[in-house]
Amino acid sequence: MDIKWSDEELFIFRKISKAAEELNMPAFVIGGFVRDKILNRPDKDLDIVCVGDGIELAKKTAQQFHPIPAVNVFKTFGTAQIKIYKNSFPASLKINGEDDAFDVEFVGARKESYNYNSRKPEVEQGSLDDDRMRRDFTINTIAVSLNKNDFGTLVDPLEGIADIQKKIIETPLHPDQTFSDDPLRMMRAIRFATQLSFNITPATFEAIKKNAHRITIVSAERITDELNKIILTEKPSIGFDLLYKSGLLQIIFPQMVALAGAEYIDGKGHKDNFYHTLQVLDNIAPHTNDLWLRWAAILHDIAKPVTKKFEEGHGWTFHGHEVVGGRMVPKIFAQLKLPHNEKMKFVRKIVELHLRPISLTKENITDSAIRRLIFDAGDDIEALMTLCKADITSKNKQKVQRFLSNFDMVEKRLKEVEESDNLRNWQPPITGEIIMNEFGLPPSRMVGEIKNAVREAVLDGLIPNEFNAAFAFMEQKAKELGIQKKIKN
Repeated sequence: MDIKWSDEELFIFRKISKAAEELNMPAFVIGGFVRDKILNRPDKDLDIVCVGDGIELAKKTAQQFHPIPAVNVFKTFGTAQIKIYKNSFPASLKINGEDDAFDVEFVGARKESYNYNSRKPEVEQGSLDDDRMRRDFTINTIAVSLNKNDFGTLVDPLEGIADIQKKIIETPLHPDQTFSDDPLRMMRAIRFATQLSFNITPATFEAIKKNAHRITIVSAERITDELNKIILTEKPSIGFDLLYKSGLLQIIFPQMVALAGAEYIDGKGHKDNFYHTLQVLDNIAPHTNDLWLRWAAILHDIAKPVTKKFEEGHGWTFHGHEVVGGRMVPKIFAQLKLPHNEKMKFVRKIVELHLRPISLTKENITDSAIRRLIFDAGDDIEALMTLCKADITSKNKQKVQRFLSNFDMVEKRLKEVEESDNLRNWQPPITGEIIMNEFGLPPSRMVGEIKNAVREAVLDGLIPNEFNAAFAFMEQKAKELGIQKKIKN
């Protein structure tokens, strides 16, 4: 198979080749970069394996470039890394596109042995064949020679190219050994299957099911990193379905598994909220690459299992699941080692508000209700509406179209009210400080009562959203409460 390399890639390859020749050290490009070139996927992360000292080769390679790039050495792992920027290439190459650096990592060929209770291997020097067998999947074992005598030759004894052509994921060694040695590879298998639309071979998937319990020795951070990569794919449901069927999801994210299944009483059942959630996630994927909005799609119904009740004459209800779900968000983020910051607050907010726009699709909804949603959602109103549209999963096309038309109407009204009232990220014109200063009050419940009354008056449309009207309303409310204005000197 001929791979068409770019001028920049060949320039880098020749520099590495020259350094390797000077050191008499065989070197190869291997792994994901080669795989992605075969698949025509963009990639600027190069893994270089050499039969020798990878750190020494990195330092020698760096000297081939002008300006000389910094060499980042990781002695613990026996690796080194350099970044090759646009200014390292001659002007004659006429490089197009972004000024993204090539990230080139060097490592000496090695063989590994694992302790059962750890995914950190004992490492010793090895041959290229040893190094190839320690890798996760055959599609990541394809190498390209950078040696003078066979420069550019593909080296593929494990038939990784054939597996790419067959669109399958399998391991170089017996999958039981591969997954037991490093259980994170089970997550990676599912991630690659999702990203590349490949199939995991039956024997490989059976080994994942058999070894799923081993995932407990992997840190939550590493697991969640793979989970996030699955979430950001074009069709994340593929990955979550595989995680569920393999038994991994039950271990790493049991709250989501609790959504699975439908219960029936007196012939009345509810939908399977696990697969509904996956459909919502797939629905939202074409409209946003925002990881956190996709997380909101995953968690929007997360509290349905704990709020589920059967009401005689009515059927299944999930009252308050949006509120309970919002309270579950921080706990899930902590469990999965996701960030406890504004991203988490955003997800919680969207989960708590996801039913509000649906209520606005009913007839005769007041401007007050519209104002309150704009006020509560702020700059996240578009994200909220994106989720609400994705939440329509009916197989009835007419019903879907009707819901979408209703949401279009809601968006139109949101825009109209926003333009007239300017409420997005609005702060009431009367602050607590103004109230305390005008009436000589200390911080107290009374101050809060007046401030809230002004805010509610604006949201209800009783007064316009402007200072003078709000100030007059404040004075009237204080008078009703028997509060006298402070006499000013």
